[in-house]
Amino acid sequence: MADITLRKPGVQDAPEIQKLLAHYAARQMLLPLTTGQVVERLRDFVVAEEEGRLVGCGALHLWSDLAEIRSLAVAESHWRRGVGSTLVRACLQEGRDLGIRRVFVLTYKPEFFERLGFRRVPKETFPHKIWEDCMNCPQFPNCSETALLTELLPVA
Repeated sequence: MADITLRKPGVQDAPEIQKLLAHYAARQMLLPLTTGQVVERLRDFVVAEEEGRLVGCGALHLWSDLAEIRSLAVAESHWRRGVGSTLVRACLQEGRDLGIRRVFVLTYKPEFFERLGFRRVPKETFPHKIWEDCMNCPQFPNCSETALLTELLPVA
């Protein structure tokens, strides 16, 4: 992964982030976002790029001392190269830096997150306010995503 760099995105990255997310939203693997919604949430995102081309993104959305990793997407050409894991670790580090205690994810790929230290938990573990985006999901109310959680411990 030496040729992949992570950075915070700028407004100019919003169309490419939206395009990457739309690819997976069309397959019902994550929720779609418009370019405007990406811009509104831009501060949540981190992007991965290779030679100036956006190849992945992920977002850390805050709910108080609880945060959610969402909109995690990697270009298919970069699967199994560590891009997704690196994006998740960057989100977790940002959570630590902000004093977040717990981070969760709702996913169709629980094994990926389990390899990164997340554990499965009942969806009912989380406050109702986190479900606001679920109303826009074609799977609602019969969601088959798995909820996972990790505790962020201070780094010594």
